[in-house]
Amino acid sequence: MPITEFSSALNQVCNERGISPDSVVDAIKTSLVAAYKKDFPGTAAIDLVAEVDKETGESRVYKTLDDGSLQDITPPGFGRIAAQTAKQVILQKIREEEKGAVMEEYKKRIGQVVAGHIFRMEKGMAIVDLGKTQALLPQSEQIPAERYYINQRLRVLVKEIREGTKGPEVIVSRSDPRFIMELFATEVPELASGVVKIEAIAREAGSRTKMAVSSSQERVDPVGSCVGQKGVRVTNVIAEIGDEKIDIISYSSVRERFIAASLSPAKVRDVVLDVETKTATIEVAEDQLSLAIGREGQNVRLAAKLTGWKIDIKGANSPQEGRKSDQKDQLDKSEKVKTKPKTNKTKAITKKLKKTK
Repeated sequence: MPITEFSSALNQVCNERGISPDSVVDAIKTSLVAAYKKDFPGTAAIDLVAEVDKETGESRVYKTLDDGSLQDITPPGFGRIAAQTAKQVILQKIREEEKGAVMEEYKKRIGQVVAGHIFRMEKGMAIVDLGKTQALLPQSEQIPAERYYINQRLRVLVKEIREGTKGPEVIVSRSDPRFIMELFATEVPELASGVVKIEAIAREAGSRTKMAVSSSQERVDPVGSCVGQKGVRVTNVIAEIGDEKIDIISYSSVRERFIAASLSPAKVRDVVLDVETKTATIEVAEDQLSLAIGREGQNVRLAAKLTGWKIDIKGANSPQEGRKSDQKDQLDKSEKVKTKPKTNKTKAITKKLKKTK
């Protein structure tokens, strides 16, 4: 084989597959030794070495002697005999190298959002085609109540690379809180530039998310930046995750203020902190109590995750209720005055009038 033809073919395969020429040559050497031992069973225990000329593509098999020297034992027509076996080994090696290269690429993309489509479903787990490889979307990483179907296009978060039964596997997620953060990063230029920062996030996928944001510039409103004009930015994010509610609040380094804001939309009257137990006792008006706790305790639960503090909520009479209570007391007093019992003096006057009649 001419030098230019072999080198050109080798480089073309490597460039197309994204692998190194050295790894392909090593695969050829391995395949030649395997093919020789298969055709000559008596040489199984012999130390064999294969060499491949990178320029000409010429292949030779050598036997290692006791003195360390090499003896050429390449049989006539060995190339034709070993071709099929060598081809299979080389293809396997190329597949392994390709998968290794793809895994390295996706290791660098952990924490990023990528687009793909559902290739197939297996026992509730979605296999997502990302183009260069297929990723796994386990049930634990899916949004509850979200339905998936073949060829459905969707975006997912590259969560991790883990070792599976068939080698490394790409695990993607739609329920991870980082998925929300990355979706906002694509919608909000201020996040991408670093002017606005997501300080904390708590999520119950498919139901509700709370997110605390801050700004490094006073003139930039972090909440307004994430919401967007007429809510267009947050609406685009919600459309991707299936109408999940998103609460965006301003982050504060003052603990009391941050904890109070985390219970939004409820209005907090007072916050008392116990630093030792990291417990915050919150006082809200009675009419705000159910709002602060949320349905099935969701609001206070997310607030606790967001702030990292245990939160106890207690109710207190609102000013309106206090005024109503005072008015009621005054009415009760006036009724008592009207129904005041008769004194002894009043009874005597009544008897005198009767006698006169």
